[in-house]
Amino acid sequence: MSDIRNQPGSSSIDQPDYWWYRARTELLQSALGDFLGKPRRLLDVGSADGPSVAWMRGDHQRIAIDVDPRGLAPGEGVCASALALPFPDGAFDVVGAFDVVEHCDPEDLALSELARVLAPGGRMLLSVPAYQWAWTDHDVQAGHYRRYTRRRLVAAVEGAGLVVRRCTHGFAGVFPMFAAERVVRRIRRPDPGDGLPQVSPTLDSLFMKLSRVESRLLRRRDLPFGSSIFLSAEKP
Repeated sequence: MSDIRNQPGSSSIDQPDYWWYRARTELLQSALGDFLGKPRRLLDVGSADGPSVAWMRGDHQRIAIDVDPRGLAPGEGVCASALALPFPDGAFDVVGAFDVVEHCDPEDLALSELARVLAPGGRMLLSVPAYQWAWTDHDVQAGHYRRYTRRRLVAAVEGAGLVVRRCTHGFAGVFPMFAAERVVRRIRRPDPGDGLPQVSPTLDSLFMKLSRVESRLLRRRDLPFGSSIFLSAEKP
């Protein structure tokens, strides 16, 4: 049976200015922006995270899908699941799915659907959460099925028939704070209604500065650790 984990929608809908979404915009562009190219048609899967994908906009046609209609802009969105994309084979030059695949089961069906709608030579751009050891109640609340290592993600994408061009960790600069927060969550067991971890203006500024430094590094090299994984792959 195919399933996409039920959830109340991306937190970016309610808190689009949260530091993590602002930082991810810069990190994704630095890590994957060179693979965007000049597409004619682009599919944005899971577009409720719109604040993180503004860099994917341009003169090309952009179609967005999401299971949560609140994340779709009128006239450019389709309410649909990544497990059953309502598009013909080879319809897009670029497919972006940022923090989407971990919500889908079976994983191979989601990736095969993303690959199916790519034209030959098209690029798939992905991000997923890293490390199964970091699993906490936050993942349950978010509707995740799994977290990833680079090896697992690469194997899954290659299994869908794509050629991986880049795979790197992201959010390395704030990784010590991430690991500490995960330990605290396991001890505290926060209320499910707490939402995103709140940070002070001072920490917000610090996290953004660390992420900007990391963005410059990502333009030149892959990073060996971090709480996210970013991947680009090409369809032969």
